[in-house]
Amino acid sequence: MKQLAVIAITTLALMSCSTKNEKSLADVRPVVDTVGFAHLDWQTDSVIVRTEETYASELQKVGMDSTTAWRLAICPHDDYTYVGWLYPALLKNIKAKTVIIFGVAHKAKHFNLADKLVFDSYPAWHGPYGNINPSPLREEIMKALPNNTYLVHDSLQTVEHSVESMLPFLQHYNPNVEIVSILVPYMSFSRMQEIAQPLAEAINQSMKKHNLKWGKDVALLITTDAVHYGDQDWGGKNYAPYGTDSLGYQKAVAHEHVIIDSSLTGTLTIDRAKRFFDYTVDPTDYHEYRWTWCGRYSVPMGLLTAQQLQQLTGEAKLNGELIGYANSIDHKPLPVKDLRMGKTAIATMHHWVGYAAVGYR
Repeated sequence: MKQLAVIAITTLALMSCSTKNEKSLADVRPVVDTVGFAHLDWQTDSVIVRTEETYASELQKVGMDSTTAWRLAICPHDDYTYVGWLYPALLKNIKAKTVIIFGVAHKAKHFNLADKLVFDSYPAWHGPYGNINPSPLREEIMKALPNNTYLVHDSLQTVEHSVESMLPFLQHYNPNVEIVSILVPYMSFSRMQEIAQPLAEAINQSMKKHNLKWGKDVALLITTDAVHYGDQDWGGKNYAPYGTDSLGYQKAVAHEHVIIDSSLTGTLTIDRAKRFFDYTVDPTDYHEYRWTWCGRYSVPMGLLTAQQLQQLTGEAKLNGELIGYANSIDHKPLPVKDLRMGKTAIATMHHWVGYAAVGYR
């Protein structure tokens, strides 16, 4: 829930990109947020270098083997200055060329969308080092899905910032990366289960057809920010059930770790996906929050799909590892002002956002 409304990319900004072989602007899915995220090659390079220098101790603690290849991962999507080291710490171990991204549908209500997965039809997405191609699996997956489980809606995909946040990092670590963007709007858990099975079957079918290996060639990536907490600048809403003093902050962070430890880390099961849903979605109305993770739909949808895919492939069960947890007020922001970037929201005890990065082997 970025507090600057969708930031429209301008033609001038796109024309200034130092990229090669750009398609016409009409053919490229443009960048929505050029303030919180890098969209130029030199910005991306600088952010990664600064992150490695500024958060060297945090990255060293993670100490992931460079050969580790996540089959599934959960990544934040807030401003780079706030999320900091969690982006590279997690995304450097996405080794697959094809990344299927389960994104948040922040603007679903505006388009009256619910109960179906939302794909795009763009021939290319803007990347800092050149256009990022959609994977051919996008069309194969849609063709294999029942018609009542998905739709193509470029307007929603165009205004959604969650997927684009991780593209610069993915492209930095793998210049040939291809994506499938799947936004997940309002859904009940039972509806997610109805869709996850055919979606996993469609993905598995394409993997078999092209002799692709999960983790090596194809990875699933879920995006969500953790709690949106506080009593200021949340559109008039109060998201501070524990209060906004130091004790309330401690209780809120403790609550975050209960959710992560009980539903996201450890062996992935349907029950753990349901537990996450129950923690974050109002039990009386699935359109509303219980605890304000914006990925209250993208996370369980991605987890259920991965669990079904694991069964279909016969591979080992997925095991989630917490790479790190942070929030927008527990560390010094990464300096980005000189990179023509900045912040899209305040960060105070009255308004902060949590971030969890989880990788699944």
